[in-house]
Amino acid sequence: MMYLLWSLPALTVIGAIASGRVNTTTAAVLGLLAAIPIALFAAPTSFTLAQLAVALKRGAWIGWIITPYILGGLLFWQMAAQRRAGPDHGARESSATSLDLLERRRLLFFACFLVGPFAESATGFGVGMLGTVLLIRPLDLKPRETMVFALLSQTLIPWGAMGSGTLLASAYARVPAPQLALYSMVPVALLMIIWLALFWRTADRAGLRAPATERGREAVWMAASLALLSAATAVLGPETALLAAYGPLIVLRFLADRRPDRAQALAAARRAFPYIILIALLVTTRLVPGLNRGLASLAQWRPYADLPAWTPFLHAGTWLIAGALAMTAWQRRPGTLAAQARAAWKTGRHAVLSVFLFAMMAEALAGAGISQAYADGLFSSLRDWTILITPLLAGAFGILANSGNAPNSLFMPSQLSLALQAGLNVPAAAALLHVSGTAMGIFSPVRMSIAAGLAHGHGQERGVYVLLLPFALAAFGILLSLALLVVVST
Repeated sequence: MMYLLWSLPALTVIGAIASGRVNTTTAAVLGLLAAIPIALFAAPTSFTLAQLAVALKRGAWIGWIITPYILGGLLFWQMAAQRRAGPDHGARESSATSLDLLERRRLLFFACFLVGPFAESATGFGVGMLGTVLLIRPLDLKPRETMVFALLSQTLIPWGAMGSGTLLASAYARVPAPQLALYSMVPVALLMIIWLALFWRTADRAGLRAPATERGREAVWMAASLALLSAATAVLGPETALLAAYGPLIVLRFLADRRPDRAQALAAARRAFPYIILIALLVTTRLVPGLNRGLASLAQWRPYADLPAWTPFLHAGTWLIAGALAMTAWQRRPGTLAAQARAAWKTGRHAVLSVFLFAMMAEALAGAGISQAYADGLFSSLRDWTILITPLLAGAFGILANSGNAPNSLFMPSQLSLALQAGLNVPAAAALLHVSGTAMGIFSPVRMSIAAGLAHGHGQERGVYVLLLPFALAAFGILLSLALLVVVST
């Protein structure tokens, strides 16, 4: 009975979203309101109002760290779109929409599986969806389909945000980060079969059907991309692997698909100039050790030792906002910035509020000891076979928290202990937990809210979830099968 009570906040959120009658923000408010009294009066240990206040502050800090990615990304994207709205804007849009069916299909693949993951690796926290939507917007797709394609940019999350989630998981699992990332490549590659099938089905619904030869070409590109990513991970580690692997692939794919002449190549470079400069600066600040250390030393705040620090001169959100300010100065239209800032808040407010509320709920449950007691009870009851429910638990927490950090911090210590006691493959067990928590975040209400905002599809989230349900079940099936393989192979 107590376990059911402890599950009530999560069940409240799931039920509210599934009802289709409330938005993500309202669902998060209901979940937090359910979590607070449970944490105060039903926790396994004493949990006071003062401790609750600390937990809520910790959740607010997490929200503060993530918010600049969302609002800064939206503001930068909208300012860049404003920059393109010059005299030749109509001609460019006409050129984009006049692509033949095969060219439109290839642009779609390029945006979802190359540009989106690259941008996500450089910045993290859903910013990759911005690049994807930007590229496919001229295709005039329906909001529901655009939302699905935006979510498909999130398929390589273990390498997102410079691999920070994988680095954190490796610390919990006491497994070297490159080794954990390479083991993670196995479930990621198998899940890519599901995501590619989702892409094919959604593209067909959008009227962008392709012959079997083109689907084969897409599958070959995907396999080559993952192979190159694996090699880069082995050599460089997860932090810079995707940037190093996908940068050349993006250029090669653009040249192969469009075969531009010199004028067209220069025109494409000018249109993409804000994004090229931004990504180049972000990559430089991360890959040049001296510059990275210098920027980090300028300012850093870490009120909680176990939570991310606020390093403004290294934070991608800071660079996104600075980029928007630079474009404002270049255009010499200061009034535009205020208008676009209001538009960015209108688009991203649900995602921002949801991040704060979900983080507060997770911190309250963790601070009260409920999360750990819930996990320990399950592991002590099922022993070796607990690993079979790891994908379900980690995936559910990943969906709820929009991050793999919650399931990693909650379950990884128990997963490590279980693997050692049962003689399981420790890197494989750790990678299974990590990928389950991170990969299933593609179905997170927070990410769905961001996708809805970018696609102007607020109110259509429930319909998109209906479309995604078979693929979510298939993904869980693959993860469960891998869990069984880990158990029986010992």
